[in-house]
Amino acid sequence: MNASSHLADTPENAATTMIAWIEQRDGGETRLQERWQSESGLAAPKRIVVADDTMNADTAFRLASEGTGLLWRGDFQNARQLLQALARRIEQRAARKPRKPETPVEAFNFHRQAQAQRARTLGMLLIPVEDDYMIPLRRAPDIRQPCNEAYGAARGPFVIALREILGLIGAHGWRKEGVEIPALGARIHPYYGVFSPLRGEYLELIASTPLPATTLAFDIGTGTGVIAAILARRGVQHVVATDQDARALSCARDNMNRLELTDRVEIVKADLFPQGKAPLIVCNPPWIPARPNAAIEHAIYDPDSRMLRGFLDGLAAHLTASGQGWLILSDLAEHLGLRTRAALLAMIAEAGLKVLERLDTRPTHPRAKDESDPLHEARAAEVTSLWRLAAQ
Repeated sequence: MNASSHLADTPENAATTMIAWIEQRDGGETRLQERWQSESGLAAPKRIVVADDTMNADTAFRLASEGTGLLWRGDFQNARQLLQALARRIEQRAARKPRKPETPVEAFNFHRQAQAQRARTLGMLLIPVEDDYMIPLRRAPDIRQPCNEAYGAARGPFVIALREILGLIGAHGWRKEGVEIPALGARIHPYYGVFSPLRGEYLELIASTPLPATTLAFDIGTGTGVIAAILARRGVQHVVATDQDARALSCARDNMNRLELTDRVEIVKADLFPQGKAPLIVCNPPWIPARPNAAIEHAIYDPDSRMLRGFLDGLAAHLTASGQGWLILSDLAEHLGLRTRAALLAMIAEAGLKVLERLDTRPTHPRAKDESDPLHEARAAEVTSLWRLAAQ
């Protein structure tokens, strides 16, 4: 039950990628074609074979490692088990060929390369999804609600990596149950594709640093809206929260509705700053100046520090007299050798800003103490800071 495939030409819609494969049906070979779906930016496999419960993990791993997509026609739960078996083989292979980096930058690059390769290999296990968001496999879960939340109304059948389906299901759980935010005293409900506020240490800084004013604040790159909510709960009368991502804007609005803060928090689509000036402007940009491997990683990775530079360069022009900008930034990039403290201070000075104060806190997330993490040395030294900035 296997044959090669290729990408089909789709001149009527260049933005849509189609995949095609040959399958045994009714005693003969049939060429099938479906739309490729990948929110993570995973490239469509150039070759596909049909796989089912008879395929063993070693064969699946060999094919997936070669970049061959495995279109699953067996039991869904068996596919999940196969995915776990593939992950174990990736870990075993990495353990047999340890790469000892000489510098923090090399450690980071090796780690990112391994992450990308792992994602590509595991992304080769594919699942068909029908027009109504139903999976035509035995023991398959009902993914209609997770798909509607992530994609909107169905646009026809498609093929997707099993990992992305599991991500949809996980994101639905986060959205339904929410994430407890001690600094807020409430739960935030992240949407699929919107970074979940799991790093509580920087939120505690925002919740405890004295406010320069309570009339107005801007929250730049609001995401789930958690920072805007904390500011409003602290007594800021009007918070303007901006973002460019449609999902983030919808997520933030939903959270403000849940928290009954719509009278205080205004959600605005904007590239960084809204119109006007404010006595307090807060931004928590991505911390690491590197290229993201997937869409969700834009909350962590900021190529060439574009968002950081944009915030700093535009801050002075949007602050009122004696106003403050709060930059929330981890120094992990410094420990990885990706940015120096001198470079950050130069960015601040070149933007016509001065540092009033820097408030530091240590990370509390489990990875900071995980000695098996390839970046453990850098994570163990990491400090997250709230930089109080003002115009010179």
